[in-house]
Amino acid sequence: MSLAAKLRRAPARIAAGAFILNSGVGKLSGDEATANGIHATAAGAYPVVKKVEPKLFLKALAVGEIAVGSALLLPIVPAGLAGLALTGFAGALVGMYIKTPALHDKYLRPTGAGVAIAKDSWLLGIGTGLVVDAALSESRVTRTED
Repeated sequence: MSLAAKLRRAPARIAAGAFILNSGVGKLSGDEATANGIHATAAGAYPVVKKVEPKLFLKALAVGEIAVGSALLLPIVPAGLAGLALTGFAGALVGMYIKTPALHDKYLRPTGAGVAIAKDSWLLGIGTGLVVDAALSESRVTRTED
């Protein structure tokens, strides 16, 4: 991979990675009220989450966020792989936003309660951008011979 590609991707990887890693580390010490609130929101959008105890769900979410954040921050993780992880994570967050009517109006504009989750759409954009950029950078069609 070229130095130009690494430099081009670095700002997005650092911004998203640091944000997600910090969020995950913060959730590791979450209390019962935090666990119940996050669990209830997630379970409302994804019913399978109801089967998981809230405190365990919070810990699993924290570990997942730490893994995704670390993948983005570690340059040894290929951009495409880090982008796929971020796209999956952010896609679930955007899905939760869309499936939770209290977070938005009928035009998907965020309510006061939805602003914190609506902003995660930029994570989906960064993840998708990393995947597309990595795919095009490694494609025979777009690669130029030096």
